[in-house]
Amino acid sequence: MIDKMRLALVLLVVVVTILTCIDPVYPHEQILQHIGTILLLIPLTYDIFKKKIPIASYIGIICFTILHVIGARYVYSYVPYKEFAISLGIVDTDFFQDSRNHYDRFVHFSFGVLLFPYLVYVSKSRFKQLKSVAVFMAWMMIQTCSMIYELFEWLLTIVMTSEEADYYNGQQGDIWDAQKDMALALLGSTFMAVLYLLNYYRKSRIK
Repeated sequence: MIDKMRLALVLLVVVVTILTCIDPVYPHEQILQHIGTILLLIPLTYDIFKKKIPIASYIGIICFTILHVIGARYVYSYVPYKEFAISLGIVDTDFFQDSRNHYDRFVHFSFGVLLFPYLVYVSKSRFKQLKSVAVFMAWMMIQTCSMIYELFEWLLTIVMTSEEADYYNGQQGDIWDAQKDMALALLGSTFMAVLYLLNYYRKSRIK
């Protein structure tokens, strides 16, 4: 049977994706940007019927996908979060001193946080790892995926024009952008790994 909650969450992602594709800022980059969206939707859609992914892990993937979809509309480098925060009165115009758009950095950190529970689930259910080993495996998978993605971006710079590559990669002139992105994924996943291990330790003490 279909899980109605998971179906509703997937439909939410689809609706948000459609809305963000209406009159996008950089229309020519949308197809390449949404390759990631399709890859993320595959396990989400499959699990509507299988219902095997823990709901917390499922919601984590949903949240990350929505963050990615928003970034895709503005090719990450131009997400107007500063203007949005100022317009809502959350901060004043002097709050953002750095001219760089840091939305991509936030998403790389979120990658380490939001996909961590799913990868722990994969390590335990598919690879039959012990809890502590599953946490380490999930942590390693985050670093590996982060590195592979940065290598993919580097390969794009070879086959695309410099302007197109810059739009997709979102370097914004920072030659250390790839290293900083991987460091933030590392930070996010390390934060989650510590939380998981502390929780396992607490439960073992109670027993």
